[in-house]
Amino acid sequence: MAGHPWPQVERDVHTLQRRIYRASQRGDMTVVHRLQRLLMSSWSAKCLAVRRVTQDNQGKKTAGIDGVAALEAEERLVLVATLDLDAKPQPTRRVWIPKPGTDEQRPLGIPTLSDRALQALVKLALEPQWEAQFEPNSYGFRPGRSCHDAVEGIFESIKQCPKYILDADIAKCFDRIDHKALLDKINTFPQLRRIIKAWLEAGVLDGETLFPTEQGTPQGGVISPLLANIALHGMEKMIQTAFPETKKNGKVISRIPTLIRYADDFVVCHRDLEVVQQCQAVVQEWLKGMGLELKPSKTRITHTLHEHEGQTGFDFLGFHIRQYAVGKYHTGKDTVGRPLGFKTHIKPSKEKVLLHQRRLAQIVRRRRRVSQKALIHRLNPLIKGWCNYYQTVVSGATFQKVDDVLYHLRRRWANRRHPNKGRQWIAKKYWHFPPWTFGCPDGPTLFKHGRTKILRHVKVRGDKSPFDGDWAYWAGRMGHYPGIRLWLGMLIRRQKGKCAFCGLHFMPGDLMEVHHRDGDHDHHKKSNLEALHRHCHDQIHGRGSIKPKECIHDKDWPFEEPYERESLTYGSEDQHVG
Repeated sequence: MAGHPWPQVERDVHTLQRRIYRASQRGDMTVVHRLQRLLMSSWSAKCLAVRRVTQDNQGKKTAGIDGVAALEAEERLVLVATLDLDAKPQPTRRVWIPKPGTDEQRPLGIPTLSDRALQALVKLALEPQWEAQFEPNSYGFRPGRSCHDAVEGIFESIKQCPKYILDADIAKCFDRIDHKALLDKINTFPQLRRIIKAWLEAGVLDGETLFPTEQGTPQGGVISPLLANIALHGMEKMIQTAFPETKKNGKVISRIPTLIRYADDFVVCHRDLEVVQQCQAVVQEWLKGMGLELKPSKTRITHTLHEHEGQTGFDFLGFHIRQYAVGKYHTGKDTVGRPLGFKTHIKPSKEKVLLHQRRLAQIVRRRRRVSQKALIHRLNPLIKGWCNYYQTVVSGATFQKVDDVLYHLRRRWANRRHPNKGRQWIAKKYWHFPPWTFGCPDGPTLFKHGRTKILRHVKVRGDKSPFDGDWAYWAGRMGHYPGIRLWLGMLIRRQKGKCAFCGLHFMPGDLMEVHHRDGDHDHHKKSNLEALHRHCHDQIHGRGSIKPKECIHDKDWPFEEPYERESLTYGSEDQHVG
């Protein structure tokens, strides 16, 4: 598939998706269904679906029950030609993965590669329809939205007024969704309904035992996150309908709570405790229609400023959100400049900080005999990824604290390697100036958490979608997204939001890699680096003599930073740390 005209393929698919999106906005479901049939039958959409699961997806080398994975170019073409929407799906393969920070395990259902390609094809047609209908405060598993948007939405809701918070979690959301209720809610044409129903009821193979799937959507499927979002769609509107505005003494009093949802985690904010308590009962009743319920151990009511039920503030998506009473010189101000008497702070949660420290300690202790260069190469990706996730909030003091812990770990690592040497000799060998840097004299240096610059994240507009055709808006967000390295953002902005090989705009959900133009992976100057789509990067290295369609030269580029050999996803579900 290397010789396929990919730019034209993506344009053709996106054109149909944009038409589906606009028809769904108008409520013209006849046109939506006609365009969805056209999209799923097109050669371009099939090629794009196969490329996403066999070249772009992180699990492209993970096989289903048939053992097929990591296809070559000719095999991918065969898969495109044999995609059949009426084919009977095979059962998924059960894989158990540990939940971070707990002893629990999460079940994944891995479909076969052909079923994943079909799910990607259906998702191309189904996602634009629902993106036009999804609620503005839904952020999980949606293109162009992330954890940072959800946290910023909470900040905007509480920054002017302390509020009670219903911090809730849905128990085993993916595993308990009622199939009939979900299919009725999708309300699509018969062929697509049969396909989705077949996937939901395909069963799961755990070892040598086949178990039926009478409820739930398999975690691990390409389309499962979209189906979960569809199942939970309507919760925000239901809350707003249950608490209408009222009048008292001629003044309008708003009783409408704010609901912010990221996948199956959500919070409800309101200044009145009674309203928040009623919300819990209303949500619990609404979830029964989808066969779901709230998880009691992770559902509680708290307050952002005052102590309630023995606790102040709450944790959400790895962040701790709380307000502090302060004096007039530190207080926040309202829209007209009057002091509020409190300050809203969002910072990394204690649980995630301790988990990060344990991971660092584990890496250092398990690598007592490796070289300093190997240790640095193992630590740097973890440090940079963690800092990038928390760089949009009040994390400066936390970064310094973790750096102190890591310093003592490194010092013990060095002392253990040289028990007969003095402190000055060890310091001279492993720490260098400026300023007191742990690294090789002519090699890599360890990245410090404290070097991360705090950058405020701008929340995505609630009415925006990648299918609305507003290229300028989405390309402008790309270079400033918190999940992207600062230097990679600079490359994207320098390239005006476009891939240097195919010339297409980077869009939410695209995986990006950095390409060394001269082939020297130790040459990290920005003038030698380009931001590419992952599949474009693979195509360059696969064909050798191909040169980028659009080469960008900038000999005056003043920055030079270490290059992290790590692909990045913009606005995907992988941004969820926890």
